[in-house]
Amino acid sequence: MTVSARAYLDHNATTPARPEVVEAMVRALAMPGNPSSVHAEGRAARAALERARGQVAALVGAKATNVVFTSGGTEANATILAPGLMDCDGGRDCVRIPATLLLHGATEHPCVRDGHRFRVDAAEAVPVDASGLADLGWLSARLERFAAENPGARALVSLHLANNETGVIQPIAEAAAITRRFGALLHSDAVQAAGKIAVDIEALGVDVLTLSAHKLGGPKGVGAIVFRTGALELADKPLRGGGQERGWRSGTENVAGIVGFGAAAEIALTALVGEGARLSALRNRLEDGLLALSPESSIFGRAAPRLPNTSAFATPGLMAETTLIKLDLAGVALSSGSACSSGKVRRSHVLTAMGVDPAMSTGALRASLGWTTSGAEIDHFLAAYAKALTAQSDRSARAAA
Repeated sequence: MTVSARAYLDHNATTPARPEVVEAMVRALAMPGNPSSVHAEGRAARAALERARGQVAALVGAKATNVVFTSGGTEANATILAPGLMDCDGGRDCVRIPATLLLHGATEHPCVRDGHRFRVDAAEAVPVDASGLADLGWLSARLERFAAENPGARALVSLHLANNETGVIQPIAEAAAITRRFGALLHSDAVQAAGKIAVDIEALGVDVLTLSAHKLGGPKGVGAIVFRTGALELADKPLRGGGQERGWRSGTENVAGIVGFGAAAEIALTALVGEGARLSALRNRLEDGLLALSPESSIFGRAAPRLPNTSAFATPGLMAETTLIKLDLAGVALSSGSACSSGKVRRSHVLTAMGVDPAMSTGALRASLGWTTSGAEIDHFLAAYAKALTAQSDRSARAAA
């Protein structure tokens, strides 16, 4: 069996930048103009920026004028998830009803779950089932109660399109039907989904979604807020100044990063169908091989719709931290489903919300595949994991002797 020198299976953390993206960014870095300048050099920079805006918009079926660039997904989410977000067309007769309650999914990324700007007592978590799917019955009942207790008030709901740990895809279109019924606004963090599955902002029915370039082969440090229409408004925007990005995000734009984002978005959209099928086959190969090595292993969220590239799993007896070190030494890069801070292991809030046994969640690992992933890398992982299982079995046998 031929194995690669090293297997990088951590694309949900960062997908390596594509060569075409790097080339486009190098050309953009050589451009001298500021995109806000009116001279020829400035107009050239503006043209490159606007071309990228159109490329990013096309990836999610949006209008280019409804794309606002940020420094990443975290900033995009923090900007939007704020009290005072309102639906307003800007006309003299628009009715401004700012959001006063945030309902976010229990399995959201920390930049949504902990990074919003609502008061603690004005934010609540939408529970999920054992597969990680949001409880839409709970959401409907909570919005109905909120509307009854607060006539004329508005809620903001935030549900990610796909989970970064398990890859579970949320029923966003169904959630949108519920939020519309109660006049709530709906945001979706589509950072992990864009470029891996088809994303259409109109079909989803969300009011706004957020993206990040480095999850789909673009550069780190660039993200976007994408509005379905131009109707949303926010009085207290975090970055004010020169009025760039329609006033949503002042500051000279990162032209090279944005150009790279646009190039990555265009490549991802073109390759979407074929790449999804390829990654799904590789993920299934990984999971089938894993279960053949260890039938008692669990694959989290497997019963729900998932991204084609993501697998979260655990094997009884294997601890995530020590297993990650062994795999890294064996040339395999993965992530853990649990977090380690100051030497203290904490359970993944995603798996906790799903009701996973703590004994299993402390061993949770995540393999996430991407455009560089090959069958040889899957084989490399399986060989390394088999050795980790053997070492654990030997330790257990010695302990029992």
